[in-house]
Amino acid sequence: MMNQRELFLRHVGQTSAAPLSLEIAKATGCRLFDTAGKEYIDLIGGISVANTGHRHPAIIEAVKKQLDQYLHVMVYGEVVQSPQVQYAKLLADYLPAQLNSVYFTNSGAEAVEGAMKLAKRYTNRTRIIAAKNSYHGSTQGALSILGDEYWRNAYRPLLPDILHIDYNSYEWLHEINESTACVILETVQAEGGIIAPQADWLQTVRKKCSETGALLVLDEIQAGFGRTGKLWGFEHFNVVPDILLLGKALGGGMPLGAFVSDRNIMMALTENPVLGHITTFGGHPVSCAAGLAALKVVLDEQLAETVALKEELFKSLLTHPLIKNINSFGLWMAVDMGTFELNKKLIDTILENETMGVFTDWFLFAASSFRICPPLTISEAEIREACSIIINALNNL
Repeated sequence: MMNQRELFLRHVGQTSAAPLSLEIAKATGCRLFDTAGKEYIDLIGGISVANTGHRHPAIIEAVKKQLDQYLHVMVYGEVVQSPQVQYAKLLADYLPAQLNSVYFTNSGAEAVEGAMKLAKRYTNRTRIIAAKNSYHGSTQGALSILGDEYWRNAYRPLLPDILHIDYNSYEWLHEINESTACVILETVQAEGGIIAPQADWLQTVRKKCSETGALLVLDEIQAGFGRTGKLWGFEHFNVVPDILLLGKALGGGMPLGAFVSDRNIMMALTENPVLGHITTFGGHPVSCAAGLAALKVVLDEQLAETVALKEELFKSLLTHPLIKNINSFGLWMAVDMGTFELNKKLIDTILENETMGVFTDWFLFAASSFRICPPLTISEAEIREACSIIINALNNL
């Protein structure tokens, strides 16, 4: 009889030839536990999903309560479902006034797809400008704006009329013109290795979009919900997007994405054609109940306010001759080991550490760096323990 790992490799669609195959039995807070009882400190957080930690009691309670009421009842947008309504209202309460209409999807990539359609429909234009080394998802439309040809090339032809530009560069700004439907940027580039924009550059992009009627779309699928030290990443740069993309932590551990805009813009999807964007399971009531509880946790426990001190603690402890550089923006770091080979060796070594594993990975467009984006609830003791394991492993590589 095949074990779970063998069944996983045979029957679950694979994303690489050599998956980690870590068999998780339980997760709580900032800890993972495998089927052998080994414990791991989670520095990935589901790729910025578990901002409130794994299985926060308030989220578990909200999910259980919703399970006793109803699951799926009708395709998105046709009936009034309290979890969707209450969550949309809370999000709007903590967003700028012009971001007042929330369209829930199943995932961040679907939010990207919806935003691209909305921008084209509202502006009646076709060109989309995106940045090199950007990551926006893996569906065909999102892949079209993803900023790396290695990942795009195998799936061409993709969407036409896409222009990829250099992030933080002023040389291409003239390309934002009356044919531009939107400019889509990550507020902070994630898979590029935590690359922040220059504030005046992002403000200049905002100004140029406003002058030409192009929409500015900011992707905060990884940056949102306190990870940068503010609830929303764009708050650091004194800009407000026309469309905001959310996902990852939006669902509190459940699958959920959203694109958010002004109601006057969002209404473009309601006519010519009617049902301009539809989804069966988007904004699932259990996901929205979980996400609503998670956002309340972020707010009530003031998790964003704890980020700066935890960021500084990580950086003060991760000093070693083999560490070349640390790019950080809040509790979100890319620790550069110089080469992918050395980085991968470290990742494997700390995962396999006997007494306590440390779970991390590498960045798609910065493969020499390992990721730190743990739950925002990570304690000082857990930070010190994880860093001690990393430094000890570096000493023995």
